Formats: sequence, structure tokens, C-alpha cells
Amino acid sequence: MRARPRRPNSVALGRSESTEDHLERIQELVDQKGYARVADLAASLRLSRSAVSNMVRRLAKRGFVNYEKYRGFTLTKEGCAVAEHIKVRHETLTELLDLLGLSPDTVKQEVEAIEHHLKPETLHVFSKLVRFWRLNPAQLQLFLKYSRSK
Repeated sequence: MRARPRRPNSVALGRSESTEDHLERIQELVDQKGYARVADLAASLRLSRSAVSNMVRRLAKRGFVNYEKYRGFTLTKEGCAVAEHIKVRHETLTELLDLLGLSPDTVKQEVEAIEHHLKPETLHVFSKLVRFWRLNPAQLQLFLKYSRSK
């Protein structure tokens, strides 16, 4: 039996939590307004404008952001791909924890705490579990009944 090649997690790919948080929020702003601005991003992330401006310049140097000083910015093709991956990961974890019956506050806190640390293999299994439970709600109900009884 051949071992599957290991796919790196975000940190191994050189994407810090901060990088991913910035890319995720930039994509959300672009989806809402068609562009993002430093002021909007800073407000969304609750960071100073200078800190966000520095990060946006670094993201531009790494090829994730189309940035012109004093103007709005958007994600590059590579930045969009990373942001989409982050969005799918976030949605998968949110749906999984929602299905498990956790409170909305707990779900939000847990997703933020663990989303950057999952290996692709783990995320893939979680995604399969979410799909399985969506297709087989009786199985989900059996699990929830079991988990409440212990």
C-alpha cells in the first residue's frame, strides 16, 4: 500500500493566521463593495490602519493583493484562490459544529481557534462527515442522542 503524500497546512505553506485573516476579510469586503480599503479592513479586523497598511503591502509583495497606495485594493487570482480555500474551511467547520448542536457563540469561537491549524486531510474528513450527516439526518440524530446520554 502506497502512502499518500502529505499536504501541508497553512503554516507550512507560509501563510500565518494573520495573513489568512486579512485575506479572508479582504474577500468579504470585495464581495460586498467590489474593492477593499485599508480603513475598512482595519475596522473589520479591529487593528490600526498602519498595521493593516503594512500587511497589505506585504500581501501585495507576495502576489496575493493588487494594491496601489491611497486606493482600494482587490485580490489577485492567487489571493482569490487562497481566500476561497479559507472560506470553504470556515464554512465546513461552522456547519460541522452547528450540526453538533453547539451554541452560535461557541461555534464562532471554536472555528476561529482551530481553523488555521487543521491539516487538509482533517478538513477533508470533516467535509465528508458534514455531507454524510446532511444526506443521512437519522444518523446525525442517533449521534446527537448518543452524545447527550453520556
